[in-house]
Amino acid sequence: MLNIVVLVSGGGTNLQAILDAIDNGNIRNARVEAVISNNAGAYALERARSRGINALCVSPKSFEDREAFNRALLETVDGFAPDLIVLAGFLVTIPPAMIQKYRNRIINVHPSLIPSFCGVGYYGLKVHEAALKRGVKVTGATVHFVDEGVDSGPIILQKAVDVLPGDDAKTLQRRVMEQAEWVILPKAIDGIANGEIEMGGRE
Repeated sequence: MLNIVVLVSGGGTNLQAILDAIDNGNIRNARVEAVISNNAGAYALERARSRGINALCVSPKSFEDREAFNRALLETVDGFAPDLIVLAGFLVTIPPAMIQKYRNRIINVHPSLIPSFCGVGYYGLKVHEAALKRGVKVTGATVHFVDEGVDSGPIILQKAVDVLPGDDAKTLQRRVMEQAEWVILPKAIDGIANGEIEMGGRE
């Protein structure tokens, strides 16, 4: 059974997609052991609590400096002995020590087809605003392993989504979530849990 810790900053729609996929059998042999947020008000924590999943907040605001926060975050994650760490809309830089300790065991979902519209400064609606400004006809989402760079780790899965006439950033964001993120993130977790995707490489 793959033991998962999910890190999330906001509402937790990708977390919900994971939980739903576990319920309906699209993710096999895996369980979410804990959900950790940097934001005490994140609705994702309520999603976790309502299902009896450990839900904790580790906020940078509670520590004297980033180094102390990084230590606390790593200690909190370590406490749940995860086989896999899933970044599901986590807007905090992952501590280097965590990347080293959990090399090829941290995955992230990004709302574009990497290498387009990724890297420093590309998160949330900013990704979709950039795609629309560029005039692309196709966008999508990517699940990738996390390394020391920003959105630079090995790609696991990608799924394309059409950009439609009249789209704004919010309508495009919603379509990318529904048609891509909520599809390939559970698929990647299932593949890892069942040995169909190797830790640290492609299928």
